[in-house]
Amino acid sequence: MTSVIAIANEKGGVAKTTTALSMGGALVALGYRVLMVDLDPQANLSLALGCETQPTTKSFINLVMENLALDNALMKTEIEGLELLPANKEIGFAERVLPSRQDYRNLLRNIINAEISYDFVVIDCPPFLGTLTTNALTAANLLIIPTQAEFFSVYALRNMMSLIRDVRKKGNSTLRYRLLITLFDKRNKIHRTLCAHLRQTFVGGVLDSIIEVDTKLRESVIAGVPINFHAEKSRAVMQYAFLAQEIIQYVKE
Repeated sequence: MTSVIAIANEKGGVAKTTTALSMGGALVALGYRVLMVDLDPQANLSLALGCETQPTTKSFINLVMENLALDNALMKTEIEGLELLPANKEIGFAERVLPSRQDYRNLLRNIINAEISYDFVVIDCPPFLGTLTTNALTAANLLIIPTQAEFFSVYALRNMMSLIRDVRKKGNSTLRYRLLITLFDKRNKIHRTLCAHLRQTFVGGVLDSIIEVDTKLRESVIAGVPINFHAEKSRAVMQYAFLAQEIIQYVKE
């Protein structure tokens, strides 16, 4: 059975795309076949995988509007076992055109359900809580919310929780979520305090994995590959490998 994982937070700068890229790489390293889905109009995940958008590139919105199968838009990456449904300029129109379609919340889920050859689907959502993110959460088994241990990042979780409740009510009653603390600096007292606060507030809702600040993560994005294919001995590789194992155990439950 394919496990669908959405990665979303309307707060920018929380390592959302980095987490999607790195977790996808960690899952592939464990022998799983992974489809990455880029729903962000900025196409950062596509660029991070070395797939520069061309005029002929098709994205989720093209599949919907042109009634195409997933295979018509897939792009290969340099990593065996890792494929990409890229973003393009047209995907930005989704917020305006998709709500007029019947059953618009289920469009991505219907496309993914028709494709059963992957072990995991990892969706990188845009940094806003609109139609694209709603589609991702409706399709997902699990939502991972990368969250920095900073005041504004924690404050922004209120809107995310509201969207989760809405999606559970209107289309995906079994959606589960977990917070992932990212860009953590254990020397920073505020980070330590807010980390403890999150674990107390969201009891059982925070992953054990913590992703610390690591410059190698930025380098891997520039290199166009997940961190474990760029700096295999880095601290970030170990942390994302631990995250992948934690996710695997979670989806098996």
